[in-house]
Amino acid sequence: MTVKHLWLTDFRNHREIDLSLDPGVTVVVGTNGQGKTNLIEALVWLSRGLSFRGAPTEALVRSGTERAFVRAEVETAGRTVLLEAELVASGRNRIQVNRQRVTRLRDLLGHFRATVFGPDDLRLIKGGPGDRRGWIDDLLVDLHPGNYALRGDLDRILRQRNTLLKQARGRSTPEVETTLDVWDAQLVEVGEQLASARREVLTRLIPEIEVLMDALTSGRSRMNIQMVDQWSSEGLTAALASARPDDLRRGVTTVGPHRDEILFSLDEMPARTHSSQGEQRSIVLALRLAGHRLVTDRTGSEPVVLLDDVFSELDAGRCTALVDLLPSTQAVVTSAGMVPEGVDVGVVLYLDDLVPASVDRL
Repeated sequence: MTVKHLWLTDFRNHREIDLSLDPGVTVVVGTNGQGKTNLIEALVWLSRGLSFRGAPTEALVRSGTERAFVRAEVETAGRTVLLEAELVASGRNRIQVNRQRVTRLRDLLGHFRATVFGPDDLRLIKGGPGDRRGWIDDLLVDLHPGNYALRGDLDRILRQRNTLLKQARGRSTPEVETTLDVWDAQLVEVGEQLASARREVLTRLIPEIEVLMDALTSGRSRMNIQMVDQWSSEGLTAALASARPDDLRRGVTTVGPHRDEILFSLDEMPARTHSSQGEQRSIVLALRLAGHRLVTDRTGSEPVVLLDDVFSELDAGRCTALVDLLPSTQAVVTSAGMVPEGVDVGVVLYLDDLVPASVDRL
């Protein structure tokens, strides 16, 4: 899988961008604030239908304009696919695949997959449980686009159930109980499917992560990963029934896969609080690389690798280890300077040369 061409119009700070990507490694060089990460963000949007930085659509549209356009020509399995998105600041986005409009975001997914490495990845260790659930749920969608609907169904059911709980104002009536029974049944069906998929993927990732951590830390650290929940021992049906009085009192669903946690430990100590920043970066690299390998193995198509100013965050040893472990697939690397030795660079693009003088800089 390779991206042959990328076009941007009024995306973030870029008025017009038109660039061809090398089938090997393309390095995009620019100073801070020129919009290097915005190029990565545009590519990720076409692979996931959202910003990997968590930005709303209106933030992706250049200031002073109403819509942005992202287009990419992707080659996969010997065929070329044109992906196009019109992002509207206030309104409904429009998506086309090979000039045919698709009405569901899930119909965009699977045509282009990307593995993203970025400085903000430390949130997978330092952030809240939602960051770690998001990491594994994104992997599930990359493995099978149908999992996007599963995650969406869970969010919809939780919104409806929580709305009912808030409206009940702590009072249990026959009508409230009956309606909660309906939402609970749906939550159990969807929630247990999602939780089972998460556990299955994590089980497959763990051996690969352990191998990668051994390489990234020269065998100095032993990693452990554990998924933790408050309901699987008794089953989600029983857990929801037990938690119902508390849910009514608090006006929110307190148990379920939306509260699950993934714990990382290094040498039997919590990585979030006891690991150095360098060790935490090694963990994140292992997570991303293991996910990349699993998606490649399961789908038969290797995702494009996107590295957003990653090497500047790593010490020399970790830079060398990452270079040695990077898959031999297309990669786009952004940098304020150059990349380490060992990266077989196909082409270097300087953002000053790509951006017309009329572009508004951040």
